[in-house]
Amino acid sequence: MPAFPRLFSPIRLRNLEIRNRILSTGHQTYLAAKGGLPGDDFIAYHEARAKGGAGLIVVEAARFHPTGFTDSPELIVASDDCIAGLKLLVDRVHRHGARIFGQLSHSGRVTKRIAGGLRGVAYAPSVVPDQRFHTMPRAMPLALIEELIAEAGKAARRFGEAGFDGIELLASHGLLISDFLNPRHNLRTDAYGGSFENRLRFLTDLLAVARKNLGDGPVLGIRISAEEIEHGGLDKDEVIAISRALKDLGAIDYVNVTLGSMQGLGGSVHVVPPMEMAHAYVAPKAGTLRAAVGLPVLVAGRINQPQIAEAVLAAGQADMCGMTRAMISDAEMANKAREGRVDDIRACIGCNQACIGHYHMGYSISCIQNPVAGREVRYGRTCKAEASKRVLVAGGGPAGMKAAVTAAERGHRVTLFEAKSHLGGQVLLAQLLPERAEFGGLVTNLHHEMERAGVDVRLNAAVSAELVLLEKPDAVIVATGAYSYRPAIEGAEDAHVIDAWAVLEGRANPGGRVLVADWRCDWIGMGLAEKLAREGRHVRLAVTGTNAGQNLQPYLRDHMVGKLHKLGVEIIPYARLFGVDPDTAYMTHIVTGEPMVETEVETVVLALGHEPDTSLEDTLTSFGVALHLAGDCLAPRSAEEAVYEGMLAGLAV
Repeated sequence: MPAFPRLFSPIRLRNLEIRNRILSTGHQTYLAAKGGLPGDDFIAYHEARAKGGAGLIVVEAARFHPTGFTDSPELIVASDDCIAGLKLLVDRVHRHGARIFGQLSHSGRVTKRIAGGLRGVAYAPSVVPDQRFHTMPRAMPLALIEELIAEAGKAARRFGEAGFDGIELLASHGLLISDFLNPRHNLRTDAYGGSFENRLRFLTDLLAVARKNLGDGPVLGIRISAEEIEHGGLDKDEVIAISRALKDLGAIDYVNVTLGSMQGLGGSVHVVPPMEMAHAYVAPKAGTLRAAVGLPVLVAGRINQPQIAEAVLAAGQADMCGMTRAMISDAEMANKAREGRVDDIRACIGCNQACIGHYHMGYSISCIQNPVAGREVRYGRTCKAEASKRVLVAGGGPAGMKAAVTAAERGHRVTLFEAKSHLGGQVLLAQLLPERAEFGGLVTNLHHEMERAGVDVRLNAAVSAELVLLEKPDAVIVATGAYSYRPAIEGAEDAHVIDAWAVLEGRANPGGRVLVADWRCDWIGMGLAEKLAREGRHVRLAVTGTNAGQNLQPYLRDHMVGKLHKLGVEIIPYARLFGVDPDTAYMTHIVTGEPMVETEVETVVLALGHEPDTSLEDTLTSFGVALHLAGDCLAPRSAEEAVYEGMLAGLAV
């Protein structure tokens, strides 16, 4: 019997048998080639998940009408030009035994609609403003509605001609279809607004034309938020009523359940829930809908391990589990679970940095733990080195660990030296912040990979010139990290000024009234403010930026700002610290240079960034040994750059 009998039992949707219950849900990869076509990178990304054992892959939301186009590299299925690439994608997925669905979507008013630097016209059922992008839409004329329905039918035909096993319509997250369903957003008085039946009509017409163009065989379903959790969004009773009506009409074969809305800043965190959210927390809501509607239900939302998915299935909360980020982190997750190699799975840690984070920055998808994700064409195969070398890695943080794994997998004899008594570097500090313990999984995963690769690890062993002369390596990878940056601060010697690391390591005792000086504008300053506020201290967060979390992925930033607001943390933007005395912090406004004085401050906590440790690099430059740098010793950034550069260093030796 397999380790997870329910997860690896087949499932039938309509007339289609799917080999297991593991689903890669539709998610934007930004891997489409010029013209929105599925090129080599796009195909290789999805093929890797199919080869890795996924049962079903739903390709990302495809744009089928010009009113939904932007300059972003999204999949476009608005002409027959896409069919050849889609056929190749289907063939690559099918050859590994997985099934594949297309997904049709239109963002409606939830967009900036930017093309050529200009904001275009956004359309919605009615003139109701979007609360996230501050878009005021134009109400769709009846002729445009009819045109969209017709074009959706043509797009369905293209998916069908390419050999897709089914199609999913995106009615979730407050996007266009959801807006038509919502009586608070759909204020129309024609055949597509007013009564429940009229508000349902846009979706039923889309489903009908998709079925007509697909024929009777392929599967047809919807993705919908169990609740939108946003002001004016659809609630659970409305969603159940919609799903039940579609089932009674025989319009759909399944419901794919998600949570949240992209329309505002509150519900958007549930679109791609971070590590702060409980595992499988959407599943009970999906179970309620499943019981009420009586259709097969698919669910996603923090299901990152096979044992979690198995529990969801055992509880009858869903029929398939979306494990999208789990397979971004480890494309072989499904195969490893099926073979009982659970410890070998590189578990997703819910950081959202390189998956949805890249999307929000306009870049293609990847993963901080798995730099190969989205780069399969370039790095999908680790080639053995022509000759085995002795490789010395200095530093046991993420960069050094990844470098060691990569070099060892290429056949080199690798020894990693770490000056401290433990591996992990700054990750071990990051995991001490509130609700970020899962971030430590990055180190756990890398440590296991080093063991499997046969890396020799030596702790409490700083690398020196003498050690390098003794070891006689063929190459040295320097990944010695960074240390806290502490600029000159007037009066610091007479005040209580401590750095972030000291707080997290328990080496300092902040007073009751704390000001956090945050230059990084990321999770460190915000996390420290949350930690100190939870301890009952009065906290002010002064950021050298426009807003707290300016450099964070937006969904996480807005969620954390909400938490700080509830905790009573005062956020002071545009503030640069320059001086202190025993009870006052002196800052200047970064735009005007005018003074900003905060009184009754007992402790100032510095989150002012890091300075690269270049001492070993400087020492070894004249040694004549091949030298490679990775991570913060090159330039202090994040774990994503550290792991990526560690991989590159391991490939370079």
